[in-house]
Amino acid sequence: MKQLLNSSNRHFWRICIQVFVAITALSLASCASNSKKEEAVPINQEDYPTLATVEYVIECMNRKGGQNYTNLYQCTCQFDRFSERMSYDQYSQAVVFRNLKSMPGETGAVFRDPPQAKIMRNKLKDAQKQAKQACEISNKAANK
Repeated sequence: MKQLLNSSNRHFWRICIQVFVAITALSLASCASNSKKEEAVPINQEDYPTLATVEYVIECMNRKGGQNYTNLYQCTCQFDRFSERMSYDQYSQAVVFRNLKSMPGETGAVFRDPPQAKIMRNKLKDAQKQAKQACEISNKAANK
């Protein structure tokens, strides 16, 4: 018993207790996070990944002349309206067909010629046009 009370053993036991407390705290935190995961709403498969959203908005802002609050508002509004009309799967397919249709030869024909390619490109174009019309800000309102 005297050996347990000497200073080096007290230090050892103090560290053991700290490690035990840390492990217990981590276990409780893990249990709490697992219970939250079970209560979470299932992910909608048509949700756009964050990267796709950011890329769309930045590309839109660059087309409009640069990054400012007016362009940010318009482009995020357009993305919101646009994403209501097309799922992410449809959007990603349409972008591939749009971007690769100008590829020459047989390789380009795979992206240019199928009826599905034209349908998806048109759907993308129409969704973007409707979104742009829904979110347009007049120059007078933007300068106020």
